Formats: sequence, structure tokens, C-alpha cells
Amino acid sequence: MPALELHPDRLLPADPATRAIARQLYDAVRTLPILSPHGHVEASLLLDDQPFRDPASLLVTPDHYVKRLLHANGVGLERLGVGVDEPTADQSREVWRTLCTHWPLFRGTPVASWFEAELVEIFGITERPSEATADATYDQVAACLEQPEFRPRALFDRFGIEVLATTDDPADDLAAHAALAADPTFAGRVLPTFRPDRYLEPAQPGWRAAVDGIADEPATYAGFVSALEQRRAHFVAHGGTSADHSHVDLRCEPLDDAEAERIHRAAYDGTATAAEATAYRRHLLLEMARMSTEDGLVMTLHPGIRRNHHTPTLDRFGPDQGHDLPLAMEYTDALRPLLERYGLHPDLHLVLFTVDETVFSREIAPLAGFYPSVYVGAPWWFLDAPDAIRRWRSAVTETVGFSKLSGFVDDTRAFCSIPARHDMARRLDAGYLAQLVVEHRLAEDEAHETIRDLVDSPRRAFKL
Repeated sequence: MPALELHPDRLLPADPATRAIARQLYDAVRTLPILSPHGHVEASLLLDDQPFRDPASLLVTPDHYVKRLLHANGVGLERLGVGVDEPTADQSREVWRTLCTHWPLFRGTPVASWFEAELVEIFGITERPSEATADATYDQVAACLEQPEFRPRALFDRFGIEVLATTDDPADDLAAHAALAADPTFAGRVLPTFRPDRYLEPAQPGWRAAVDGIADEPATYAGFVSALEQRRAHFVAHGGTSADHSHVDLRCEPLDDAEAERIHRAAYDGTATAAEATAYRRHLLLEMARMSTEDGLVMTLHPGIRRNHHTPTLDRFGPDQGHDLPLAMEYTDALRPLLERYGLHPDLHLVLFTVDETVFSREIAPLAGFYPSVYVGAPWWFLDAPDAIRRWRSAVTETVGFSKLSGFVDDTRAFCSIPARHDMARRLDAGYLAQLVVEHRLAEDEAHETIRDLVDSPRRAFKL
């Protein structure tokens, strides 16, 4: 059977002299703790600390990167365990066989790199996934999952995670976070992230019910805003450091109080027009920035995604199945009202992400190159891949240097992929800095200091 091996110099530069420096830089940060300031692993996973059920539900079904490419090649989501709450052992094994049989589809993709690193470094797999190795590799992973050292908390420690941020609805009581923080047997930090998107979109189904769930006076604009402020305070009290926002655009346009009240009441009654709903959302995003200057929550923006592009798939399987697709974006004028008001405020951190890489050097880096509050978010979703990360690094560094960067963001629901993704980022940073050294644009001691700062930069950008 073809062996599965991880080359020690993977992703490092090919030139021998540059690679030698990159090796030293990578070795200096290889084992530093992981700071994960934005992701989708749930706090209850670590609180309950139950054994993972099976290899497929751990490594395949929750990873929309894996599902997306398989689906694109004709594999139905039902064959990947989607929509099955408690798969049988036979069903789980069949999902694994499906992945292994189609493994050549992942050649040349970062998904293959992450997944192979998981198999080798976590589970000791030595054979490449294939139809012939499917059952043996399944059995090996399944046997590991029966051992106490493969339970969630043990892996959290093994992965070297210092901080893990979750993504949470404003109505969440955050009881799991409180219990983890109070547990003397758990030393990690698991922080909630305030995600109010559905509360800012009155045109979306379920908006009124969501507002009713958090506000004492839900029919009034003032009551709604007060409720959002109180829920943010609840998150801060439970260790939250950031609020995350993802809308189709970034326009922030203020309404006067009377107009905001009128539209809120119309939306609550179900009579607001589409244009009014959009205007209200753009006003509320500006209000979120105002709140961040008051409560200190970092404002992270993940815009420009058409969520759930294929409605029949959404209706059948629910969200987060790999069909959130990028849109072209504009930042400079869209954010001007927000930055005119708050861009110089000492308590605002505004982290700008994008899936439209045309704006890296044209808009995001220049904004971060003037406004003290603005940070450049790491490549995300379709762009958190080696070549895209290299393009991003080249596009933004000459404008903002290294001090205004968010640090790597894994943005994952697949718990076991976290160390592989952060390792990828550290290798790429080592290669970039090594190239600067061999071109005599950076001294070697500066490169060593910089790569450590890059690993630690989420601490600064996300106020960790």
C-alpha cells in the first residue's frame, strides 16, 4: 500500500539557502501555544469531555471543506452522514469508505494537507487513504477514539491550545463557558464570541422571534438596542473579547432615532420593505461599532458571502454544508461612516476579513495603514490555502508591515484540524520571512522576532 508520510520541509521554500533559514524560523515557533480567536467548535464539547463517537462524525461530517469537494464530484451529502443524528457503526464506516475511495479528488488542495496531517500526527496512520485502506484506517482511528488520551480535553492539551474562541448566539446563556471557567481540572481558556447577525437582518425568517427572545420591550427600537447592549455585557462577563459580523456588504449608514424606530416597528409588524430592512441592518452595524467603543469587544467583519447558495440543499440538510459562496466586495466607502465616527477611538479594534482577494492591497491594507483601529484579517474560507496566503502576505505587508495583522484564524468546526491549520500558517510565515532575509530586506534576528510576534498577534488584535 502507498505509504502516508509527512515531509518535514513541506510548504517551505525550495531554494536550499532559503529553506535552511525557514527551517530555523519554523523550529522556533513550531511548538508555541495555539491562539484560536475565531472558530466554531462548541464549548460543550470540552465541558462534557465525552469520547468521540466514530471516525466519520469526527473527521468527515463536520468539515465543510471535505464535504464541499466530494459533493462537487457527485457524492451526495447523505452519503457523508449529513442529516443523520446518530449513525450506526455500518453507516459511519460507509462514510469513511466514501472519503477514502474518492481521496484522489483532494490532490493539490490544502484539505489533503490538513487531513493527512491529522491522520499521521494524531492517529498514527501510515497508509494513504484509498479504497483498499479504508477499513484498516477506520479501525485504527476508531481504536484510538476508545482511549482516554483521545477525548476532547486530552486532545485540547495535546494540541497546545491556549485560547479557543467559540461562536455563539446572543441569546445563549453561556452556561458551558461558565462551567469550564470554574472547573479546576481544565486549564484552557474557552471564550464566547458574540454573533448577532440574525438579529440585524429583519428581512430574514425568524427575526421577530429572535428579538422576542432577548428583549423585554421587543416592539421598540430603544428596547431592542438596550437588549443587545445587555447581551453583549453578558458575553464580556463570561470572558468574551470579540463580536463577529457577516453580512453581504459592509455599508454602515446612520438613521436618525425616529426613522430607526419607524423601521423597527414596521419590521416587527412584518410590513418593512426590503429596502427598509437593508437600511436598518446598515444602521445597526454602525450601532455595533458604537457599542464596541463602549464595551471593548473587538469588531470582526466577515462579509461578502452568499450564505446557503443552493436553497434545496439548505431546506434538506440545513446551513453550513459547503455552499456559502464569495461575492465581490467594497470596503473603503462602505466603512467610511463608521471610521469617520470611530476609526480613531482608542478602544475600537476592527478586524477586516475578506474572500475577495482583489481588495487586499487596494482597500484593506490601506485602511489598516491609516486607522489605528483597523487590523488586516488573515485569509479566510476559500483563501486559507498556501498559495492564497502567500499572495495575501505579499499584498499587505508592504503597506502595513506585520504589526496590524490579526494572526492566523482557523475558522473551523473540525476540532482535529486546528493544529494542522496553524502549523500550515507557521510554515508559510517562516518561508516568507526567510525570503526577506536572503534578499537582505530583513536581518535574521529580526525575522526570528517577527515570526514569534506573528504567532502571538491574535493576543493583541483580539484583546486576548
